[in-house]
Amino acid sequence: MDDQGLNDAAVFLMSLGEEEASEVFKHFSPKEVQKLGETIARMRAISRDKVDEIVAQFSEDAAAQSLLVSDTGNYVRSVLKRALGDDKASLLIDRILQGGDVSGIESLKWMDPLSVAELLRNEHPQIVAAILVHLDAEQCAAVLMQLSDRQRAEIMLRVATLEGIQPTALKDLNEVLYKVLAGGDKVRKSSLGGVKTAAEIINLLGSGVDASVLESIRSYDADLAQKIMDKMFVFEDIGKLDSRSIQTVLREVASETLIVALKAASNEMKETILSNMSSRAAEALREDLEARGPMRLSEVEAQQREIIKIVRRLAEEGQIVLGGGADDALV
Repeated sequence: MDDQGLNDAAVFLMSLGEEEASEVFKHFSPKEVQKLGETIARMRAISRDKVDEIVAQFSEDAAAQSLLVSDTGNYVRSVLKRALGDDKASLLIDRILQGGDVSGIESLKWMDPLSVAELLRNEHPQIVAAILVHLDAEQCAAVLMQLSDRQRAEIMLRVATLEGIQPTALKDLNEVLYKVLAGGDKVRKSSLGGVKTAAEIINLLGSGVDASVLESIRSYDADLAQKIMDKMFVFEDIGKLDSRSIQTVLREVASETLIVALKAASNEMKETILSNMSSRAAEALREDLEARGPMRLSEVEAQQREIIKIVRRLAEEGQIVLGGGADDALV
């Protein structure tokens, strides 16, 4: 959801009143609740005309939708695949249509990283890996940052080599973590873990930590470490995207975020970004970069990770295509 969509959603929820809005919030993910909550907190006076416009638009959109379909199973498959892509949708479809219970996982998603880390700290790395792959990469990275270097390396090694989770294993995890996880009697195993998942998590660990984890994995299996690195997407890789994709990304990134992120970028990267902006916007960015004083590397890397998250979201939505090495290069 873009900034305009967030603002409209926030205004609409505020127009419902506390009781109704609270019922709607129950259907959002933790991250959606946080974003909407922050947007509402920043809201100032909204004109009645603007509120009426947003409510009217919602009514039109709602009236145009029909949930009365003859084959609800196929409807769910179609909607989720279009919204999430085949890989993410397949896992949810299995859980929804075959009766998997993920209430325990959802409870973990609402916990802060330190609490999750404390809960898992004394568990075997294999168990921790099997649990973390159910969370999104950003939360995984935050949890791992609360653990020791050795624990991080051992857990990420197992995430990278995880080829799926059998239903019986989910039941065992359920007992270990006080019903945190649950699984059915499905023969098919959940498509969680693997090289791609490991790469997404390591991407979000930050400089120094990511290199340490990769080095530990390399000492165990050099080929596996290389496969993970091939799947990782770093800030400088944005410069390797085609012009249309770069321009799409830039439309989604706030000016302040871009300025800070480019402070530690290579000259080649800066020029690539500037060449994909209008002359006026490029000149303004050059001036802002020159005028900006020294900044903490941690602040720069934080903004670079924010842009990487935007890039990944756009890729998942099909708006841009990420190259994945020579075999997957853009053509």
